[in-house]
This record gives sequence, structure tokens and C-alpha cells, in this order.
Amino acid sequence: MNAQKYVSAARLQELKDELRQLKFTTIPKIAQQIDDAKQNGDLSENAEYSDAKERMAFAHGRVAELDQLLSNAVVISEPVAGAETVHIGSTIVVETNGAPRTYTIVGSNEADPSAGLISNESPIGEAFLGRKVGDDVEVVTPIKTTNYKILEIK
Repeated sequence: MNAQKYVSAARLQELKDELRQLKFTTIPKIAQQIDDAKQNGDLSENAEYSDAKERMAFAHGRVAELDQLLSNAVVISEPVAGAETVHIGSTIVVETNGAPRTYTIVGSNEADPSAGLISNESPIGEAFLGRKVGDDVEVVTPIKTTNYKILEIK
């Protein structure tokens, strides 16, 4: 599946840095550890060898995951001052249950609901996309239905 994944420019750089670290530092270091462990003889009873092989498999899996993510990454554009509709990258102020809340719509890789970073793929994020100031938004989740009023788009 080649679905686009939205990321901020800062998160994209973090992912690129992690990939570079894995390819040029971590994997070569583990390869050396595997080679060193092989020098210790019987591999069937060599815990260092087994551990290094597991770490290598994990590192290669993460490289594949990062390659896939980076090949499908779409950088979230900077928020447009005075935007009329909510889009990925928008920060919005909403009212729910009489209290204001601030959310920023981000890609799924950056979501952190406790910090107000809501994934564009989540029920709440999807419900806000394309909406305007003054819109009433009903968000249905498996647990409950919540009503929001969009007060501001930043």
C-alpha cells in the first residue's frame, strides 16, 4: 500500500537522520559484533551472536520501514494565515462541553493527543478537515459521540 504519509519538515528530517544513523553507524557496528561473535566458535551456544543477529534483523526492518515512509512522505505545508478551511497543518480552537480546546492536525506519525496533536487519519482529525469557522462538528468514535464548534483556524 503506497498511501501518502503527512509529516512536518522537522519530523521528515528526524526520520532521515534516523535512517542515516542506522545505515552508516548502527548496522555496520552490529555487523562487526556478529563477525566478532563468530570468532568465538560454536554459534549454536553463542548468546552474543544470537543477540547481535536479532538486533541486526530489527535494524534492517526499521530501515525498510523508514524507506517506505520516506518514499511516501508528503511535507505538511506551513499554515496559511487566514485560511478559511481546516487542513493538515492547521491549528484550530474548538469548543466542546463549554470549554475551549486547541488542536493541530498532523500526520499519523506525529500524533500525540495529550499534546493536542491530532492525526488527520483519526476520527476527530478526519471530521475537522475541510470545515470552516462556525461549523458544528459531530465526531463519532466507538466510545462516544462528541460535538465541537470551530471557533478559530490559525
